[in-house]
Amino acid sequence: MENKKTQLSLMMFFQFFIQGSWYVTMGTYLGQTLHFSGVQIGLAYSTAAIAAIISPVIVGMIADRFFSANRVLAFLNIMGAVLLVWLTQINQFSLFFPVLLLYTICFMPTMSLCNSISFDNLLEPSKEFSRIRLFGSFGWIIAGLLISSMNLEPLSTPFLIAAGISFLAGLYAFSLPYKAPEKRAEKVTVGQILGFDAFKLTKDKSFLVLLVFSALTCIPLAFYDSFTNLFIVNVGIDNAAAAMSMGQVAEVIFLFAFPLIFLKLRYKGSIVAAIAAWVLMYGSFALGAYTGQTGFIYAVLPLHGFCFTFFFVSGQLFVDEKAPSSLRNSAQGLIAFATYGVGKYLGSLVAGNVVDQYTTAQGTYNWVSVWSVPFVMAVIILVGFIALFRENKKNSESIGIIQE
Repeated sequence: MENKKTQLSLMMFFQFFIQGSWYVTMGTYLGQTLHFSGVQIGLAYSTAAIAAIISPVIVGMIADRFFSANRVLAFLNIMGAVLLVWLTQINQFSLFFPVLLLYTICFMPTMSLCNSISFDNLLEPSKEFSRIRLFGSFGWIIAGLLISSMNLEPLSTPFLIAAGISFLAGLYAFSLPYKAPEKRAEKVTVGQILGFDAFKLTKDKSFLVLLVFSALTCIPLAFYDSFTNLFIVNVGIDNAAAAMSMGQVAEVIFLFAFPLIFLKLRYKGSIVAAIAAWVLMYGSFALGAYTGQTGFIYAVLPLHGFCFTFFFVSGQLFVDEKAPSSLRNSAQGLIAFATYGVGKYLGSLVAGNVVDQYTTAQGTYNWVSVWSVPFVMAVIILVGFIALFRENKKNSESIGIIQE
């Protein structure tokens, strides 16, 4: 079992190192080097969301029924490496966008596949998964520190770094535990091929509410993903990627502490705390932009790690609890569809248009107005979730989280 945990931990490290290499700094590269507009930057980030709508549920179904999840993961990472190299050769948005979309179609399912592989190979996921997942944060942190220390943020080099690690991760995936797909006597329907079986889980009201509010929360979150790096570079913070990695440092701490804290907060408390922290973060960004005091920004950058841990990990565990084993990969794909897909797609479009609206003809950004928008949205979402989500106490108590 310990050997499996080591394998899973390294899998997570590779996967998050890949995304941490290019995702955070892409906005700066596109804005400062390629001179793409705010809408174009938003559209570039929307590719991850479009891919999350198209691919995770279908890929999850393939992993459930036809191929072992580790082999699907290997294929997607190797294909992704090729596409990342291609991206470094492109400087026109008309070609950059479709190639980036092809890459994200390969990458986005890997996150839910990593979750499913982990859940399949852990005896007590609610106790053990967060400790596996924290190695993903280590990967993201190291990627950010590497890129900042080499001053690569405005360059295409982060894509090359991501390509190298993606190829390595693809080869490594072949060594992960193999799980034969479940054999079924009945004929596979079109709906099953498209992964629609997972939508049956929405008959559970608590699952449906969680799914909807997870998507809604990712709309303001897209502002953070698309424009925080550009924002903190613009207000004069040096080593922006390293500064943003404070969020991942906090994420490591909270992932380690997650089993104990989750025992007290459970699903609803964890998600409410995460959304409330995002409210504080967006408000502090606006306050920092208004006062010119970067201390407000530095103070809340670590909050993103807390938010990410308690929002996404709680949601993934909730899905794992609700889904039968035959739908586990598809169900993880469904939550990815709602969050990384629908939510972030809408959010990236909203964020890009808001930034363009509050940018002068001289290229000056009105960051106070920009960050006020996700602040207000997050407040409304927080109130709605508190009012509508009803946790099944019996189920959550049966998870069996035990203090170590």
